[in-house]
Amino acid sequence: MNPKYLISVMGATATGKTSLAIDLACHYNTEIVSADSRQFYRGMNIGTAKASQKELALVKHHFIDVLDVDQEYNAGKFEVDALRVLDEIFQKNDVAVMVGGSGLYINAVLFGIDPFPSINTESRLKATNFYKKNGLQALRDELRELDPVYFLEVDLDNPRRLMRALEVCYASGKAYSSFRSQAPQPRSFNTIKLAYNWDRAMLYERINQRVDQMIDSQLIAEVQNFLPHSNKKALDTIGYKEIFEFLNGKMKKDEAIELIKRNSRRYAKRQQTWFKKDDEIYWINPLARKKEIIDFMDKKMKINEGI
Repeated sequence: MNPKYLISVMGATATGKTSLAIDLACHYNTEIVSADSRQFYRGMNIGTAKASQKELALVKHHFIDVLDVDQEYNAGKFEVDALRVLDEIFQKNDVAVMVGGSGLYINAVLFGIDPFPSINTESRLKATNFYKKNGLQALRDELRELDPVYFLEVDLDNPRRLMRALEVCYASGKAYSSFRSQAPQPRSFNTIKLAYNWDRAMLYERINQRVDQMIDSQLIAEVQNFLPHSNKKALDTIGYKEIFEFLNGKMKKDEAIELIKRNSRRYAKRQQTWFKKDDEIYWINPLARKKEIIDFMDKKMKINEGI
């Protein structure tokens, strides 16, 4: 039996992951597993930079538009579902492609999810009341104190995720990240990690341009469709929560747009910091030609060498 390879295309927002993944999947005549936790949801198209219908038609994608915004889903469920899909792909092909910037979901597939402690009501209320009383910045400071490792990778503008981490810290007396550093679970495939190595200034400019394109593509109308569901966890997302604030009269349109850009840049910086710590990632020059990348992948997988 030939060895199986999962090409994991990762990196920060706006780095070009989607197009690279599609190019690779088309070349190897295989399928794509999306590990972007917000692209799972139907209707969240523009704000999540979901692949266009034309792009989706080029190659089969899994985990795009599979949930409604009121449905709960987590990395543990994704691990089980994604491994099942990968097994089906590997029955037909020696190569599969995974793409996304959600580190928790990527690692769930590559290494497995560690069991977290059960959260008692006292710990949950403690985190919730701390946020209500002290606000978002205090929530960030509390997490930095209790878990500086997770602080560097979590979305600091997402109070739900910050509170979730603090709940674990309070309940266990240990850092949230300590439950995610156990021995990797065995996988039946080899993994090759790829990411584009953008200069930070250029990446920030790409982010600003992308946000402008989203606004031109009717992001505000897309978000308006979700107003009745604005309290749902899936919509507590950059690009949506800022527009909700505008639609609810809490800020001006231009302020909301600039806030999306700022929050996206901050999130990308944290993503880059987190991915840069992974010495298994092959960092690709964004100007590299498609053939150069394919040749590199063929060499790593020893394709066309009779092995």
